[in-house]
Amino acid sequence: MSNKQRDRGGAVAADTETLTIDLGTDTGAFHGGASGTLYGLYGDGVPSHNVVEGMYVRTVSTKAQDGTQHPGADALDILPSFVDCGGRDVYLYMTDIYRGFPYQWPGATGEERLADYRARVEKQVRQVLTTGPLKSHIVYVPFNEPEGNMFGTGEWSYDKTSWHTDPRHYFAAWKDLYHLIKGLDPHARIAGPNTCVLYEEVRGFLEFAKAHDVLPDVVTWHELSTPAAIRTNVTKYRDMEREVGIGPLPVNINEYAHNYHLSVPGQMIQWISAIEESKIDADMAYWNIDGNLNDSAVEANKGNGQWWLFHTYGRMTGRTVHVRAPHPNAQYTLQGVATLDRDKRQARALFGGSGGAADLVFENVPAQIFGGTVHARLHEIPWTGQVGASAQPLRIKDLELPVGEGRVVLPLADLDAMSAYEVILSPGGDGALAPPSIGWRRSYHAENATCTGEGHRRNGPEGSPCDVDRFATSGTYHVGGLRTGSDLAVAFSIEVPQDGTYDLSVLAGSHNLHELVREQGPTNVFLRVDAADPQELRLPLGYKPVVWGHTDTRVELTAGAHTLTLSARDPDLGATKGDAIIDRIDLVLRDAHVRAPALYEAAYAGLGAGARVTYEHRGARGPGAVLLPPGGTATFWVHAAADGEALVTVDHIGPGEGLLTVNGVEVGGLDRDGIPLFLAGGINKLTVTGTSERLVLDRLCVGPGTGRLETTVYPAEEGTVTGEAKVTGAHTFATGGKAVEGIGRGPDNALTLTVTAAHTGRHAVTVRYSNGEQPPATHYNPDPVCRHADLSVNGEPARRILFPTTFHFNNFWDLAVPVTLNKGTNTLTFTADERPDFDGDTANAHQQRSAYAPVIDQVAVTPLGMSSGRASG
Repeated sequence: MSNKQRDRGGAVAADTETLTIDLGTDTGAFHGGASGTLYGLYGDGVPSHNVVEGMYVRTVSTKAQDGTQHPGADALDILPSFVDCGGRDVYLYMTDIYRGFPYQWPGATGEERLADYRARVEKQVRQVLTTGPLKSHIVYVPFNEPEGNMFGTGEWSYDKTSWHTDPRHYFAAWKDLYHLIKGLDPHARIAGPNTCVLYEEVRGFLEFAKAHDVLPDVVTWHELSTPAAIRTNVTKYRDMEREVGIGPLPVNINEYAHNYHLSVPGQMIQWISAIEESKIDADMAYWNIDGNLNDSAVEANKGNGQWWLFHTYGRMTGRTVHVRAPHPNAQYTLQGVATLDRDKRQARALFGGSGGAADLVFENVPAQIFGGTVHARLHEIPWTGQVGASAQPLRIKDLELPVGEGRVVLPLADLDAMSAYEVILSPGGDGALAPPSIGWRRSYHAENATCTGEGHRRNGPEGSPCDVDRFATSGTYHVGGLRTGSDLAVAFSIEVPQDGTYDLSVLAGSHNLHELVREQGPTNVFLRVDAADPQELRLPLGYKPVVWGHTDTRVELTAGAHTLTLSARDPDLGATKGDAIIDRIDLVLRDAHVRAPALYEAAYAGLGAGARVTYEHRGARGPGAVLLPPGGTATFWVHAAADGEALVTVDHIGPGEGLLTVNGVEVGGLDRDGIPLFLAGGINKLTVTGTSERLVLDRLCVGPGTGRLETTVYPAEEGTVTGEAKVTGAHTFATGGKAVEGIGRGPDNALTLTVTAAHTGRHAVTVRYSNGEQPPATHYNPDPVCRHADLSVNGEPARRILFPTTFHFNNFWDLAVPVTLNKGTNTLTFTADERPDFDGDTANAHQQRSAYAPVIDQVAVTPLGMSSGRASG
């Protein structure tokens, strides 16, 4: 649907499309199945528990324990922490015990190869049986894409005959392994056929499986296609079930989406809407590195725009309702998913995929829930690149709208096709409206900039609907040439509305394995404003070319026109080393919007143990409040730009009392004047628990710290090194140019730091580290390795900590680790050694597990709060 929009002068402008949410048509319980991941978890801590839990990941497809397909992602290694984070099922790709793709299973004949695989399947099941109650979360996947692997026509197949042509060997192997698995584990769940598409031959597989009583417990296939194919093929499969006389069985589309879509909220919402409408589970495809939730997680504990999209999706509750798109089931158009929660008296719509103007129309708005006026909040979830961290969704509008004949119309303008959007409706009428979270902002594409000097290249086009294997780029094209030996200057003509400080973000990329990048790591370039005020910037590294992150700084600008220049040479600061490409720059005015505390509404929080939303308290400054009974909880997911102190204020109405828990640590009661707390850079989980008869919670306010939590920094080179561990000056971007390397390959090669604490209690130990270890890969997935450190505090048993790749040993990141310190002097000892296989008697033969800790630059120690905290629950 569309209608003509008139501009202020009365002229007819472009068509405005209409996305209609029918709150009167229930389509089923909210499922949340689109948040699955293939190879998205590396191990316990990569990504962090907060990142996994806050993305509401339901299902993980991952490799067999001790498989040699890729580093990390071993099924039984990730199983305990995934379940602890609320995960439901781990789909164990049993074939990924082998190297290569197609799988390189040993043997001269098909019979020999199948016999070898059968023995490996038996070993895997016996390993699962040692996990106790956790084994109920395992789903066995005996074959993966059998038509292109074990039962296809290639060199590594059973007999070079496709099962499409002659399925006898495949069906016999399925039956044999089905009985083997069920014989060892009678309660096992088995998934298949796990084909790369839903072939017509799947019907024959189902007929065979029914006739021989070996039906899969979950039906799986891959959709490296379009969101439209999700809806079409799920319907097609359900028709097969009815015709064969089985089911309905659970479905998991355990590979979906392409490089062009992944990380882009406006693209992924189209897949989400199709998957949620089909009420199935689905796992995002693994095209790149494992352990980052398929280009959702950044470093260990940060999320990009896609993470916030899935976080927003996972927070939906209640029942889904019918959504009428202007172009139903058509990719690259406006699509959405919506829910109605009658208990919360909220409707939520998540949508995107098209730029420009649109009308969001809610129909059949129930008066008994919302009354005659609704409160509407509009959030934007922008694209921030594959490796670019994102703050929480932007608050764009907060307004009250009348309900006329059961309809609410929200006109929207300036939609970005790469962004996703959320609208939350709740009862209105109290006028409690929050201002936008940001003020003036603009983006400028590099391909429109003026380039001078040698080496300029306009690269592209990149990803598009016609080339989904390539990566998304803001303007399809980008600019290269900021490299070693170049004198290129890229000048952006900008205009700003007022004098002030502006946040400047440079969306850029630098391939970590590029010849010119290997020497230094991050590519340095130089920024000037109107040929003055030079700054040196280090641009982000990525795992492939045209992988985007962002480097952020601030500039002082006067109202009017300016030129911002990025150059490879600066007369005062030096020359570029490396090779970088630029996509765009973003400018945001740091006015009162930016400096104000971030607001997290209690009415939008995750509620538990009897907590409920209420609209009866007119003192609430947001869209309602939450009533917490004793033990009732409200959970907030809070963003911090970097590790450090924040001032957290829990606004509540009346005299109630509660307890605040931050990242699993109890930090004390509520304080209306604010509580100084250490927040980890990225995603933080804050939970308020009622401790009085009733606590009326309004909202959480998170502002900058006031310097009440003292941070002490300990350079690694000032610690004690033993054995082969050594201080080195080889890492130029280490603080002071020195760091410690060689920690590992046994406890004799260690680093020990002596630190002090003002009081006994929980502290954050923030390790500044680098890790560039990356063995050769077998195919298109780069295979960086997470190094680990075994950290012992005061001689106590060590805790193993995973450190994700930083893409180069000269690229340093921070990782915060909570520890308990005693008042006074404490020792922190870092060691490492290669971990053996699950059974303890063999090791990985392909450099896929490191024996070393990362390079350590420094350690910073900060109390988690003003008083001693303790780990909860």
